[in-house]
Amino acid sequence: MSAKDDLFAGNAARPLTQDNPAPVPQKQRSVTPVSVPDDYSAADIEVLEGLEPVRRRPGMYIGGTDEKALHHLFAEVIDNSMDEAVAGHATWIDVALSADGFLSVTDNGRGIPVDPHPKFKDKSALEVIMTTLHAGGKFDSKVYETSGGLHGVGISVVNALSEELVVEIARSRKLYRQTFRRGQPQGALELIGDTQNRRGTLVRFKPDEQIFGKGAKFQPARLLKMARSKAYLFGGVEIRWRCDPAMLSEKDETPAEAVFHFPGGLRDFLAEKLTKERRVVEEVFAGRTDKTGKHGSVEWAVSWFAGDGFVNSYCNTVPTPEGGTHEAGFRYALLRGLKAYGELTNNKKAAIITGDDVMTSAGGMLSVFIREPEFVGQTKDRLATNEATRITETAVRDAFDHWLTASPNQANRLLEWVLDRAEERLRRRQEKDVARKTAVRKLRLPGKLADCSANQSEGTELFIVEGDSAGGSAKQARNRAKQAVLPLRGKILNVANAGRDKLVANQQLSDLVQALGCGTRSHYKDADLRYEKIIIMTDADVDGAHIASLLITFFYREMPELIRLGHLYLAVPPLYRLSQGGKTLYARDDAHKDELMETEFKGRGKVEIGRFKGLGEMLPAQLKETTMDPTRRSLLKVDVAEAAIAETNDAVERLMGNKPEARFRFIQENAEFAIDLDI
Repeated sequence: MSAKDDLFAGNAARPLTQDNPAPVPQKQRSVTPVSVPDDYSAADIEVLEGLEPVRRRPGMYIGGTDEKALHHLFAEVIDNSMDEAVAGHATWIDVALSADGFLSVTDNGRGIPVDPHPKFKDKSALEVIMTTLHAGGKFDSKVYETSGGLHGVGISVVNALSEELVVEIARSRKLYRQTFRRGQPQGALELIGDTQNRRGTLVRFKPDEQIFGKGAKFQPARLLKMARSKAYLFGGVEIRWRCDPAMLSEKDETPAEAVFHFPGGLRDFLAEKLTKERRVVEEVFAGRTDKTGKHGSVEWAVSWFAGDGFVNSYCNTVPTPEGGTHEAGFRYALLRGLKAYGELTNNKKAAIITGDDVMTSAGGMLSVFIREPEFVGQTKDRLATNEATRITETAVRDAFDHWLTASPNQANRLLEWVLDRAEERLRRRQEKDVARKTAVRKLRLPGKLADCSANQSEGTELFIVEGDSAGGSAKQARNRAKQAVLPLRGKILNVANAGRDKLVANQQLSDLVQALGCGTRSHYKDADLRYEKIIIMTDADVDGAHIASLLITFFYREMPELIRLGHLYLAVPPLYRLSQGGKTLYARDDAHKDELMETEFKGRGKVEIGRFKGLGEMLPAQLKETTMDPTRRSLLKVDVAEAAIAETNDAVERLMGNKPEARFRFIQENAEFAIDLDI
């Protein structure tokens, strides 16, 4: 298809891509300079200093400004106190929530240094730490062998995002204090006086409503849970909790005071979580290896039960909800240990076991302490240190082998339980393969299709998306039981002006027809359609609209019955994300964005506006929330009224057919209705 035959084509507007490379120059040509207004100069370059970048873009440092990000401030502060405890310098940590919204974290560690900093001699080390990004004592392993904060931004970020923050340091029998507001010191470090029975650090702060929204405050139940988990992670520390009763509602079961100290560590933690569950074996497999040489220490606890499995993992007491390399080592150790035990007992079925079979009903707790860990992102949700896989697998595997061989009865019971999970998995897969085949008995499903697991077409959906990137996000966001995803590569063939031979030879359309399983034209059979809804999900831009129009043309020409019976839909992904404090809304287009700004955010302060470049740029959670979750999304149903069939046929032929003069005539007739898009 030539460019002149395509209404949407135009070399002048096409970006340079792999499919549209820049032309290779044949010879040197003289170019007349274009006069450009001199309205962009060095004066337009803005340099952010100190903690201003944090206040401008808090999401870069704490992941956003919602409730989760708000409580991340507490995590940053208590992590510093935990580092002191793990290093052997603190034995207790006190957490107190006041009625005025201030949160205090106190420890009896060494106290932040207060002497003048050698590089900034007019400032104390405390002020440098509190007001300078990437300043701290954790870059040098001589100070902390293991720590939860290695970026040097934790406490300074808390300072930047606090309306007010007060630090008290008890060190060398002297008490010092310094106050900050929104990251700015309100005076120099003060010597308050002598103290005989106190040492350590107190940090008292209140989140800034300018950042987190009016009324933003800590939730006592959430703080209590976070504090208690820290006590489980290091048995050598006692954590004391206090909360002003005014902060607790009548329905809140959070105690006003509590003390947490768990010498049993993760074993106690797991036993509490599984109190009401029926376990496969009563004994919890738990253990700990102490740090030796350059290797890190590992603590774990795992038990199998009749329920959905989980793994709660930590690195240097920092939660890693998205797992990472240490969880991979944990998984390998349990899988390989159980398969080895199967071989040892001549159980040949053990060969079919996979990691999913072992972990699907396992409740696991894992904590590692390693030097200089690498995390994915500043919020440290996922561990990326490759060495953690080997350290964890080695530590857990040796202990697991001994645990299995020491108690053959419980080991055999566990192996049989996991084998039942494996056989159930294979049985489900076989049933799905048989049930999902339609009248086309030898249906070959496309390799890129991520199929759903439902046996019947009722309630199932196929999302047709553009590109592997969007396909990857959609596969993570989908409901695997009911939603399938088929990524297409770029713009498909325009069937309205292509010959039948081109259509048959086109691999993308062939994959789509095979995925649907219902045949085309006179061979179409609705009973063989493998999905109840076919949803075209493309980017909210011009290219996305073009791809959608090509797909609709394909269905209208090749499977008109599919449209007539109400199977075809268009997804409505958002173009903008609007955030203010804990409130986040999504806008379909510019008009919707302006409407939300006027009705939902007017007069409420600064609104962060993010524009999605495409579906592939959206996080799976965002894509699910806005576009794929049936309880929240909007869909446009593609329909053709019986009375408008002739008119529709004419429109498809004019706009998509092989007569360029018809498109040219349409443009002439409708030019007055066009708008100038400034893109």
